[in-house]
Amino acid sequence: MDGPKAHVVGEADAEGAHAHEPCGGGTAGPAPAPARRRTASDLLIVLAGAVVAVVAMSPIVTRWLGNEPDQRLVDLEVYRDGGRAILRGAPLYDVLTQPPQLLPFTYPPFSAVLAVPFTVIPWRAAQLVWTGLICAALVICVCYAFRDLLRRAGRWAPLAVGVLVGAMAWLDPVRDQFRFGQVGLFLLAMCLADCCARTPRWPRGLLVGLALAIKLVPGVFLIYFLITGRREALGNALLTAMAATLGAFALLPSDSSDYWFGALLQGGDRTGAVDGTTNQAIHGIVARILDEGPARTLVWLLVALIVAWYGFAWARRASQAADLHDGPGSYSLILAAVAIVGLLSVVLSPVGWIHHLVWMIAVFGALAGDARDTRRCLLAVGLWLLFLFPIPWWGRALIGPEHSAVTVFTGQVVRDLFGAAALASIIILGIWLVERVEPRLRREDPSQPEAEVGTLSP
Repeated sequence: MDGPKAHVVGEADAEGAHAHEPCGGGTAGPAPAPARRRTASDLLIVLAGAVVAVVAMSPIVTRWLGNEPDQRLVDLEVYRDGGRAILRGAPLYDVLTQPPQLLPFTYPPFSAVLAVPFTVIPWRAAQLVWTGLICAALVICVCYAFRDLLRRAGRWAPLAVGVLVGAMAWLDPVRDQFRFGQVGLFLLAMCLADCCARTPRWPRGLLVGLALAIKLVPGVFLIYFLITGRREALGNALLTAMAATLGAFALLPSDSSDYWFGALLQGGDRTGAVDGTTNQAIHGIVARILDEGPARTLVWLLVALIVAWYGFAWARRASQAADLHDGPGSYSLILAAVAIVGLLSVVLSPVGWIHHLVWMIAVFGALAGDARDTRRCLLAVGLWLLFLFPIPWWGRALIGPEHSAVTVFTGQVVRDLFGAAALASIIILGIWLVERVEPRLRREDPSQPEAEVGTLSP
Protein backbone atom coordinates (compact mmCIF):
# COMPACT_ATOMS: atom_id res chain seq x y z
CA MET A 1 0.00 0.00 0.00
CA ASP A 2 1.34 3.36 -0.95
CA GLY A 3 1.06 6.15 1.55
CA PRO A 4 2.96 8.16 4.11
CA LYS A 5 4.10 4.97 5.83
CA ALA A 6 5.26 1.64 4.60
CA HIS A 7 2.26 -0.09 6.14
CA VAL A 8 -1.46 0.39 6.20
CA VAL A 9 -3.54 -0.01 9.28
CA GLY A 10 -2.16 -2.79 11.37
CA GLU A 11 0.27 -4.18 8.79
CA ALA A 12 3.09 -4.06 11.29
CA ASP A 13 1.05 -4.23 14.43
CA ALA A 14 -0.33 -6.96 16.62
CA GLU A 15 -3.08 -7.76 14.13
CA GLY A 16 -0.56 -9.25 11.74
CA ALA A 17 -1.44 -10.62 8.39
CA HIS A 18 -5.19 -10.43 8.93
CA ALA A 19 -5.32 -6.66 9.45
CA HIS A 20 -7.65 -5.87 6.56
CA GLU A 21 -9.22 -9.15 5.57
CA PRO A 22 -13.03 -9.07 5.64
CA CYS A 23 -15.21 -11.85 7.00
CA GLY A 24 -12.33 -13.57 8.76
CA GLY A 25 -12.07 -15.45 11.98
CA GLY A 26 -9.32 -16.58 14.29
CA THR A 27 -6.64 -14.64 16.06
CA ALA A 28 -3.62 -12.82 14.80
CA GLY A 29 -0.01 -13.62 15.61
CA PRO A 30 3.45 -13.90 14.15
CA ALA A 31 2.95 -17.57 13.26
CA PRO A 32 -0.68 -18.29 12.33
CA ALA A 33 -1.92 -21.73 13.26
CA PRO A 34 -2.82 -24.12 10.43
CA ALA A 35 -6.35 -23.68 9.14
CA ARG A 36 -8.86 -25.86 10.97
CA ARG A 37 -10.66 -28.41 8.84
CA ARG A 38 -14.27 -27.66 8.10
CA THR A 39 -16.72 -29.82 9.98
CA ALA A 40 -20.42 -30.53 9.56
CA SER A 41 -21.20 -28.01 12.29
CA ASP A 42 -19.26 -25.33 10.38
CA LEU A 43 -21.38 -26.00 7.30
CA LEU A 44 -24.51 -25.77 9.42
CA ILE A 45 -23.37 -22.37 10.70
CA VAL A 46 -22.86 -21.19 7.11
CA LEU A 47 -26.29 -22.50 6.18
CA ALA A 48 -27.85 -20.82 9.22
CA GLY A 49 -26.27 -17.50 8.24
CA ALA A 50 -27.62 -17.81 4.70
CA VAL A 51 -31.08 -18.68 5.98
CA VAL A 52 -31.13 -15.70 8.37
CA ALA A 53 -30.10 -13.32 5.56
CA VAL A 54 -32.64 -14.74 3.10
CA VAL A 55 -35.48 -14.68 5.62
CA ALA A 56 -34.65 -11.08 6.60
CA MET A 57 -34.41 -9.80 3.03
CA SER A 58 -37.30 -11.78 1.53
CA PRO A 59 -40.07 -9.33 2.55
CA ILE A 60 -38.10 -6.44 1.03
CA VAL A 61 -37.31 -8.26 -2.20
CA THR A 62 -40.82 -9.61 -2.70
CA ARG A 63 -42.35 -6.22 -1.84
CA TRP A 64 -40.48 -4.33 -4.51
CA LEU A 65 -40.30 -7.06 -7.15
CA GLY A 66 -44.07 -7.31 -6.75
CA ASN A 67 -44.61 -3.57 -7.02
CA GLU A 68 -46.78 -2.08 -9.75
CA PRO A 69 -45.02 -2.61 -13.12
CA ASP A 70 -44.55 1.12 -13.76
CA GLN A 71 -43.08 1.60 -10.26
CA ARG A 72 -40.75 -1.41 -10.20
CA LEU A 73 -36.95 -0.86 -10.22
CA VAL A 74 -37.38 2.38 -12.16
CA ASP A 75 -33.66 3.26 -12.06
CA LEU A 76 -32.75 -0.12 -13.54
CA GLU A 77 -35.15 0.75 -16.32
CA VAL A 78 -33.16 3.96 -16.87
CA TYR A 79 -29.89 1.99 -17.19
CA ARG A 80 -31.54 -0.57 -19.44
CA ASP A 81 -33.04 2.05 -21.73
CA GLY A 82 -29.59 3.64 -21.94
CA GLY A 83 -28.17 0.31 -23.08
CA ARG A 84 -30.98 -0.02 -25.63
CA ALA A 85 -30.22 3.45 -26.97
CA ILE A 86 -26.63 2.38 -27.62
CA LEU A 87 -27.71 -0.75 -29.49
CA ARG A 88 -30.12 1.11 -31.76
CA GLY A 89 -27.92 4.17 -32.22
CA ALA A 90 -30.33 6.61 -30.58
CA PRO A 91 -29.10 9.74 -28.77
CA LEU A 92 -28.44 8.54 -25.23
CA TYR A 93 -29.36 11.78 -23.45
CA ASP A 94 -32.63 12.22 -25.32
CA VAL A 95 -33.99 8.91 -24.01
CA LEU A 96 -36.87 8.89 -21.52
CA THR A 97 -38.32 5.87 -19.77
CA GLN A 98 -41.96 4.88 -20.30
CA PRO A 99 -44.77 6.90 -18.69
CA PRO A 100 -45.55 7.77 -15.97
CA GLN A 101 -41.88 8.05 -14.90
CA LEU A 102 -40.36 9.66 -18.02
CA LEU A 103 -36.88 9.55 -16.43
CA PRO A 104 -33.83 10.65 -18.44
CA PHE A 105 -30.44 8.94 -18.49
CA THR A 106 -28.22 11.07 -16.22
CA TYR A 107 -25.03 8.99 -15.88
CA PRO A 108 -21.74 8.93 -17.79
CA PRO A 109 -21.80 6.99 -21.09
CA PHE A 110 -19.64 4.24 -19.57
CA SER A 111 -22.60 3.32 -17.34
CA ALA A 112 -24.78 2.78 -20.40
CA VAL A 113 -22.15 0.50 -21.92
CA LEU A 114 -22.16 -1.65 -18.77
CA ALA A 115 -25.97 -1.82 -18.93
CA VAL A 116 -26.03 -3.35 -22.41
CA PRO A 117 -26.05 -6.99 -21.15
CA PHE A 118 -29.29 -6.28 -19.31
CA THR A 119 -30.99 -5.30 -22.56
CA VAL A 120 -30.57 -8.73 -24.15
CA ILE A 121 -32.48 -10.58 -21.42
CA PRO A 122 -36.19 -10.28 -20.59
CA TRP A 123 -37.20 -7.44 -18.29
CA ARG A 124 -38.29 -9.80 -15.51
CA ALA A 125 -34.99 -11.69 -15.71
CA ALA A 126 -33.09 -8.40 -15.57
CA GLN A 127 -34.95 -7.45 -12.40
CA LEU A 128 -34.11 -10.77 -10.74
CA VAL A 129 -30.44 -10.67 -11.74
CA TRP A 130 -30.07 -7.05 -10.62
CA THR A 131 -31.71 -7.76 -7.27
CA GLY A 132 -29.40 -10.73 -6.76
CA LEU A 133 -26.40 -8.52 -7.47
CA ILE A 134 -27.66 -5.97 -4.94
CA CYS A 135 -27.85 -8.74 -2.32
CA ALA A 136 -24.30 -9.87 -3.15
CA ALA A 137 -23.02 -6.28 -2.91
CA LEU A 138 -24.69 -5.90 0.49
CA VAL A 139 -22.87 -9.01 1.76
CA ILE A 140 -19.54 -7.59 0.57
CA CYS A 141 -20.26 -4.25 2.24
CA VAL A 142 -21.08 -5.97 5.53
CA CYS A 143 -17.91 -8.06 5.38
CA TYR A 144 -15.71 -4.98 5.01
CA ALA A 145 -17.67 -2.70 7.34
CA PHE A 146 -17.86 -5.20 10.23
CA ARG A 147 -14.54 -6.97 9.69
CA ASP A 148 -13.35 -6.62 13.30
CA LEU A 149 -16.63 -7.89 14.73
CA LEU A 150 -16.65 -10.84 12.31
CA ARG A 151 -13.09 -11.76 13.20
CA ARG A 152 -14.05 -11.79 16.85
CA ALA A 153 -17.00 -14.07 16.03
CA GLY A 154 -14.54 -16.74 14.85
CA ARG A 155 -16.29 -19.84 13.52
CA TRP A 156 -19.64 -18.10 14.06
CA ALA A 157 -18.74 -15.38 11.55
CA PRO A 158 -21.05 -16.75 8.78
CA LEU A 159 -24.03 -16.55 11.14
CA ALA A 160 -22.96 -13.05 12.21
CA VAL A 161 -22.79 -12.05 8.54
CA GLY A 162 -26.36 -13.28 8.05
CA VAL A 163 -27.62 -11.31 11.02
CA LEU A 164 -25.79 -8.14 10.00
CA VAL A 165 -26.91 -8.42 6.36
CA GLY A 166 -30.49 -8.74 7.56
CA ALA A 167 -30.10 -5.76 9.89
CA MET A 168 -28.55 -3.58 7.19
CA ALA A 169 -31.12 -4.60 4.57
CA TRP A 170 -33.89 -2.93 6.58
CA LEU A 171 -32.20 0.47 6.60
CA ASP A 172 -34.30 2.99 4.70
CA PRO A 173 -31.51 3.86 2.22
CA VAL A 174 -30.86 0.15 1.56
CA ARG A 175 -34.55 -0.63 1.07
CA ASP A 176 -34.57 2.12 -1.55
CA GLN A 177 -31.74 0.34 -3.36
CA PHE A 178 -34.07 -2.63 -3.85
CA ARG A 179 -37.05 -0.41 -4.57
CA PHE A 180 -35.44 1.63 -7.33
CA GLY A 181 -32.79 -0.83 -8.57
CA GLN A 182 -29.98 1.58 -7.73
CA VAL A 183 -26.16 1.22 -7.92
CA GLY A 184 -25.33 2.67 -4.50
CA LEU A 185 -24.37 -0.63 -2.87
CA PHE A 186 -22.17 -1.53 -5.85
CA LEU A 187 -20.27 1.73 -5.48
CA LEU A 188 -20.03 1.32 -1.70
CA ALA A 189 -18.65 -2.21 -2.07
CA MET A 190 -16.07 -1.09 -4.64
CA CYS A 191 -14.84 1.84 -2.56
CA LEU A 192 -14.68 -0.16 0.68
CA ALA A 193 -12.77 -2.99 -0.99
CA ASP A 194 -10.35 -0.61 -2.66
CA CYS A 195 -9.63 1.47 0.43
CA CYS A 196 -9.85 -1.13 3.20
CA ALA A 197 -8.40 -4.34 1.75
CA ARG A 198 -4.96 -4.93 3.24
CA THR A 199 -3.38 -6.55 0.17
CA PRO A 200 -5.81 -6.27 -2.74
CA ARG A 201 -5.41 -8.59 -5.70
CA TRP A 202 -5.83 -5.61 -8.00
CA PRO A 203 -3.91 -2.33 -8.25
CA ARG A 204 -5.24 -0.20 -5.40
CA GLY A 205 -7.31 2.62 -6.84
CA LEU A 206 -8.64 0.58 -9.74
CA LEU A 207 -12.08 0.00 -8.20
CA VAL A 208 -12.44 3.65 -7.19
CA GLY A 209 -11.56 4.60 -10.77
CA LEU A 210 -14.23 2.26 -12.13
CA ALA A 211 -16.76 3.63 -9.65
CA LEU A 212 -15.90 7.15 -10.79
CA ALA A 213 -16.42 6.18 -14.43
CA ILE A 214 -19.84 4.76 -13.53
CA LYS A 215 -20.95 7.71 -11.42
CA LEU A 216 -19.08 10.92 -10.62
CA VAL A 217 -19.64 11.15 -6.85
CA PRO A 218 -16.88 8.64 -5.90
CA GLY A 219 -14.47 11.26 -7.23
CA VAL A 220 -14.13 12.49 -3.63
CA PHE A 221 -11.83 9.51 -3.06
CA LEU A 222 -9.30 11.08 -5.40
CA ILE A 223 -8.98 13.86 -2.82
CA TYR A 224 -8.73 11.26 -0.06
CA PHE A 225 -5.88 9.47 -1.84
CA LEU A 226 -4.14 12.80 -2.39
CA ILE A 227 -4.33 14.17 1.14
CA THR A 228 -3.34 10.85 2.75
CA GLY A 229 -0.29 10.44 0.52
CA ARG A 230 -1.61 7.41 -1.38
CA ARG A 231 -0.20 8.62 -4.66
CA GLU A 232 -0.01 5.24 -6.36
CA ALA A 233 -3.69 4.60 -5.62
CA LEU A 234 -4.51 8.11 -6.88
CA GLY A 235 -2.66 7.44 -10.12
CA ASN A 236 -4.35 4.08 -10.58
CA ALA A 237 -7.79 5.57 -9.96
CA LEU A 238 -7.21 8.41 -12.42
CA LEU A 239 -5.82 6.11 -15.10
CA THR A 240 -8.71 3.68 -14.71
CA ALA A 241 -11.36 6.40 -14.82
CA MET A 242 -9.72 8.03 -17.82
CA ALA A 243 -9.34 4.72 -19.67
CA ALA A 244 -13.00 3.84 -19.12
CA THR A 245 -14.17 7.34 -20.04
CA LEU A 246 -12.00 7.58 -23.15
CA GLY A 247 -13.05 4.08 -24.15
CA ALA A 248 -16.67 5.16 -23.93
CA PHE A 249 -15.75 8.32 -25.86
CA ALA A 250 -14.25 6.23 -28.65
CA LEU A 251 -17.32 4.00 -28.75
CA LEU A 252 -19.90 6.78 -28.30
CA PRO A 253 -18.29 10.09 -29.37
CA SER A 254 -21.55 11.97 -29.88
CA ASP A 255 -23.15 10.80 -26.64
CA SER A 256 -19.95 11.47 -24.69
CA SER A 257 -19.84 15.04 -26.01
CA ASP A 258 -23.51 15.48 -25.14
CA TYR A 259 -22.84 14.34 -21.57
CA TRP A 260 -19.60 16.12 -20.71
CA PHE A 261 -20.55 19.39 -22.41
CA GLY A 262 -24.33 19.32 -22.01
CA ALA A 263 -26.25 16.93 -19.77
CA LEU A 264 -23.69 17.15 -16.96
CA LEU A 265 -24.06 20.93 -16.79
CA GLN A 266 -27.85 20.80 -16.62
CA GLY A 267 -27.73 19.49 -13.04
CA GLY A 268 -31.08 19.65 -11.31
CA ASP A 269 -32.94 20.08 -14.57
CA ARG A 270 -32.27 16.38 -15.24
CA THR A 271 -31.88 14.90 -11.76
CA GLY A 272 -34.99 16.36 -10.14
CA ALA A 273 -35.99 19.19 -7.80
CA VAL A 274 -33.16 20.00 -5.41
CA ASP A 275 -35.58 21.08 -2.66
CA GLY A 276 -37.38 17.73 -2.59
CA THR A 277 -37.50 15.78 0.67
CA THR A 278 -35.36 12.97 -0.68
CA ASN A 279 -32.43 15.35 -1.26
CA GLN A 280 -30.59 15.21 2.08
CA ALA A 281 -27.45 16.98 0.84
CA ILE A 282 -26.49 20.40 2.16
CA HIS A 283 -27.88 21.89 -1.05
CA GLY A 284 -31.26 20.29 -0.41
CA ILE A 285 -31.39 21.45 3.21
CA VAL A 286 -30.51 25.03 2.23
CA ALA A 287 -32.98 24.94 -0.69
CA ARG A 288 -35.81 24.04 1.69
CA ILE A 289 -34.98 27.07 3.84
CA LEU A 290 -34.16 29.78 1.29
CA ASP A 291 -35.85 30.70 -1.97
CA GLU A 292 -33.95 30.19 -5.20
CA GLY A 293 -31.51 32.97 -5.99
CA PRO A 294 -27.93 34.19 -5.50
CA ALA A 295 -28.26 34.24 -1.69
CA ARG A 296 -29.22 30.57 -1.59
CA THR A 297 -26.36 29.60 -3.87
CA LEU A 298 -23.89 31.63 -1.79
CA VAL A 299 -25.05 30.06 1.49
CA TRP A 300 -24.88 26.57 0.01
CA LEU A 301 -21.38 27.05 -1.36
CA LEU A 302 -20.14 28.60 1.89
CA VAL A 303 -21.53 25.81 4.08
CA ALA A 304 -20.34 23.13 1.65
CA LEU A 305 -16.84 24.63 1.64
CA ILE A 306 -16.68 24.60 5.45
CA VAL A 307 -17.93 21.00 5.63
CA ALA A 308 -15.48 19.91 2.94
CA TRP A 309 -12.55 21.60 4.69
CA TYR A 310 -13.19 20.02 8.06
CA GLY A 311 -14.47 16.74 6.65
CA PHE A 312 -11.36 16.00 4.60
CA ALA A 313 -9.17 17.21 7.47
CA TRP A 314 -10.89 14.75 9.83
CA ALA A 315 -10.61 11.94 7.26
CA ARG A 316 -6.88 12.62 6.99
CA ARG A 317 -6.60 12.72 10.78
CA ALA A 318 -8.36 9.36 11.10
CA SER A 319 -6.07 7.86 8.45
CA GLN A 320 -2.97 9.18 10.22
CA ALA A 321 -4.29 7.88 13.54
CA ALA A 322 -4.66 4.45 11.93
CA ASP A 323 -0.98 4.51 11.03
CA LEU A 324 -0.09 5.67 14.54
CA HIS A 325 -2.29 3.21 16.41
CA ASP A 326 -0.74 -0.12 17.33
CA GLY A 327 -3.84 -1.87 18.65
CA PRO A 328 -6.89 -3.69 17.33
CA GLY A 329 -8.79 -0.43 16.74
CA SER A 330 -6.65 0.53 13.75
CA TYR A 331 -9.07 -0.90 11.23
CA SER A 332 -11.92 1.12 12.76
CA LEU A 333 -9.87 4.26 12.17
CA ILE A 334 -9.21 3.59 8.50
CA LEU A 335 -12.86 2.62 8.06
CA ALA A 336 -13.85 5.86 9.78
CA ALA A 337 -11.71 7.84 7.32
CA VAL A 338 -13.32 6.06 4.36
CA ALA A 339 -16.81 6.50 5.82
CA ILE A 340 -16.23 10.24 6.29
CA VAL A 341 -15.21 10.62 2.67
CA GLY A 342 -18.19 8.54 1.55
CA LEU A 343 -20.56 10.75 3.52
CA LEU A 344 -18.92 13.84 2.02
CA SER A 345 -19.77 12.45 -1.42
CA VAL A 346 -23.42 12.63 -0.37
CA VAL A 347 -23.67 15.88 1.58
CA LEU A 348 -21.46 17.92 -0.78
CA SER A 349 -23.20 16.80 -3.95
CA PRO A 350 -25.88 19.12 -5.38
CA VAL A 351 -28.27 16.18 -4.98
CA GLY A 352 -27.71 13.56 -2.29
CA TRP A 353 -30.73 11.31 -2.34
CA ILE A 354 -31.73 9.22 0.67
CA HIS A 355 -30.65 6.03 -1.10
CA HIS A 356 -27.12 7.46 -1.38
CA LEU A 357 -26.83 7.23 2.41
CA VAL A 358 -25.94 3.53 2.27
CA TRP A 359 -22.60 4.90 3.46
CA MET A 360 -24.09 4.73 6.96
CA ILE A 361 -23.26 0.99 6.86
CA ALA A 362 -19.57 1.93 7.00
CA VAL A 363 -20.34 4.37 9.83
CA PHE A 364 -21.99 1.63 11.89
CA GLY A 365 -19.05 -0.70 11.28
CA ALA A 366 -16.48 1.91 12.28
CA LEU A 367 -18.37 2.73 15.47
CA ALA A 368 -19.04 -0.88 16.45
CA GLY A 369 -15.48 -2.10 15.85
CA ASP A 370 -15.11 -5.46 17.55
CA ALA A 371 -18.04 -4.66 19.87
CA ARG A 372 -15.90 -4.46 23.03
CA ASP A 373 -16.64 -0.76 23.61
CA THR A 374 -20.18 -0.38 24.97
CA ARG A 375 -20.49 3.33 24.21
CA ARG A 376 -19.42 2.87 20.62
CA CYS A 377 -21.89 0.03 20.18
CA LEU A 378 -24.76 2.00 21.71
CA LEU A 379 -24.04 4.91 19.38
CA ALA A 380 -23.94 2.59 16.37
CA VAL A 381 -27.25 1.00 17.37
CA GLY A 382 -28.83 4.41 17.96
CA LEU A 383 -27.91 5.61 14.48
CA TRP A 384 -29.05 2.31 13.00
CA LEU A 385 -32.46 2.72 14.63
CA LEU A 386 -32.71 6.25 13.25
CA PHE A 387 -32.16 5.08 9.67
CA LEU A 388 -34.63 2.19 9.93
CA PHE A 389 -37.59 4.50 9.40
CA PRO A 390 -38.55 6.97 6.62
CA ILE A 391 -38.27 9.84 9.08
CA PRO A 392 -37.82 12.67 6.51
CA TRP A 393 -41.18 11.74 4.99
CA TRP A 394 -42.79 11.90 8.43
CA GLY A 395 -41.51 15.45 8.63
CA ARG A 396 -42.88 16.22 5.18
CA ALA A 397 -46.34 15.15 6.35
CA LEU A 398 -46.24 17.83 9.06
CA ILE A 399 -45.76 20.65 6.54
CA GLY A 400 -48.78 22.38 5.02
CA PRO A 401 -51.27 25.21 5.48
CA GLU A 402 -53.47 23.00 7.67
CA HIS A 403 -50.74 22.77 10.34
CA SER A 404 -49.68 25.32 12.94
CA ALA A 405 -46.42 27.24 12.66
CA VAL A 406 -44.86 25.14 15.42
CA THR A 407 -45.85 21.91 13.68
CA VAL A 408 -44.51 23.16 10.35
CA PHE A 409 -41.20 24.14 11.97
CA THR A 410 -40.96 20.73 13.62
CA GLY A 411 -41.71 19.12 10.27
CA GLN A 412 -38.93 21.08 8.59
CA VAL A 413 -36.42 19.93 11.23
CA VAL A 414 -37.55 16.30 11.04
CA ARG A 415 -37.51 16.47 7.24
CA ASP A 416 -33.77 17.20 7.26
CA LEU A 417 -32.89 14.64 9.93
CA PHE A 418 -31.05 12.16 7.69
CA GLY A 419 -28.82 14.90 6.31
CA ALA A 420 -28.20 16.26 9.81
CA ALA A 421 -27.35 12.74 11.02
CA ALA A 422 -24.87 12.34 8.17
CA LEU A 423 -23.17 15.61 9.12
CA ALA A 424 -23.16 14.59 12.79
CA SER A 425 -21.63 11.23 11.84
CA ILE A 426 -18.74 13.00 10.11
CA ILE A 427 -18.02 14.90 13.33
CA ILE A 428 -18.43 11.82 15.53
CA LEU A 429 -16.06 9.74 13.42
CA GLY A 430 -13.53 12.50 12.85
CA ILE A 431 -13.25 13.71 16.44
CA TRP A 432 -14.90 11.48 19.04
CA LEU A 433 -14.05 8.06 17.59
CA VAL A 434 -10.48 8.98 16.65
CA GLU A 435 -9.75 10.29 20.14
CA ARG A 436 -11.48 7.34 21.80
CA VAL A 437 -9.48 4.77 19.83
CA GLU A 438 -6.19 6.71 19.84
CA PRO A 439 -6.03 8.71 23.13
CA ARG A 440 -2.69 10.23 22.14
CA LEU A 441 -4.59 12.47 19.71
CA ARG A 442 -6.83 14.01 22.34
CA ARG A 443 -6.55 17.76 22.46
CA GLU A 444 -5.01 18.91 25.70
CA ASP A 445 -6.79 21.46 27.85
CA PRO A 446 -4.33 24.41 28.00
CA SER A 447 -5.85 25.52 31.31
CA GLN A 448 -4.66 22.31 32.96
CA PRO A 449 -0.92 22.13 33.71
CA GLU A 450 0.85 18.91 32.82
CA ALA A 451 1.34 16.69 35.85
CA GLU A 452 4.95 16.00 36.75
CA VAL A 453 6.60 13.35 38.89
CA GLY A 454 6.48 14.28 42.54
CA THR A 455 3.56 16.67 42.17
CA LEU A 456 -0.14 16.31 42.78
CA SER A 457 -2.11 16.64 39.57
CA PRO A 458 -5.37 18.60 39.88
